Amino acid sequence: MLGARTSSSASRAKDAEHFFALRAHADEDVRAPSEKMNLKNKTAIVTGGTKGIGRGIAEALSREGFNVCISARHKSEIDEVVREVSDSSKSRVVGFVCDVRNYEHVKGLIGYTVKEFGGLDILINNAGIGTFHTTVDETSPEDFRAVLETNLFGVFYCCHEAIPQMKQRGGGYIINISSLAGANPHARMAAYNASKFGLNGFSEALMQEVRHDNIKVSYIMPGSVNTEFGDDSPGDEKSWQLQPADIAQVVIDLLHHDARALPSRIEIRPSKPPKR
Repeated sequence: MLGARTSSSASRAKDAEHFFALRAHADEDVRAPSEKMNLKNKTAIVTGGTKGIGRGIAEALSREGFNVCISARHKSEIDEVVREVSDSSKSRVVGFVCDVRNYEHVKGLIGYTVKEFGGLDILINNAGIGTFHTTVDETSPEDFRAVLETNLFGVFYCCHEAIPQMKQRGGGYIINISSLAGANPHARMAAYNASKFGLNGFSEALMQEVRHDNIKVSYIMPGSVNTEFGDDSPGDEKSWQLQPADIAQVVIDLLHHDARALPSRIEIRPSKPPKR
């Protein structure tokens, strides 16, 4: 009997040894080597980068050491923001006048950035406009077209020109700034809803097209942000709203994700909106 118990104990010991060996091997698989995107000496474009979310992102990127090209429609605003962002930047910050509705402008923006910095790695499609508080029959065809051309066509133009540059660099990251209005329709916001629903679908399709070229695509859907967008006015009374820095932090976090991970759709909203 003693011999039988000894044999059984030895068998259990071997089984335990085998189990822990398998567990250790599994843990090694879980702790696969990290491969983060190399962010050193990288160049980013931020469209609509002189105000609100765009400026917040431009500031955050420059603090992280990215070369940044800020684009917008008004030269005086670009010059002022480039100067102010450069004062606290670890890298170069430049600006370029660009209306993203104009394909020739976009070609100029991409070409200028590549000439200044030698390439393009990050594209932040932030430029956007909206028409609010008007019904479809009250919205002019010109206003409807302007919203779609800015929020959707402009993103296409920028991606169309940026992707070949990113492929030459071995990869990149495209981050489109969308909205929760891209998933939640509202009366009197038909043009804006249409543009953001379209942007979300475009982003999803583009992500699948370029992922094997080492180009990541994500879109961020913010809720209420304390900016001047939509004729709003930032202020302490709306401190419950998101701040541009909150969206900028999401962008920075995305860029620091491991190369194997892709958060493709990010929703972010105020944590404590006013009770209704």
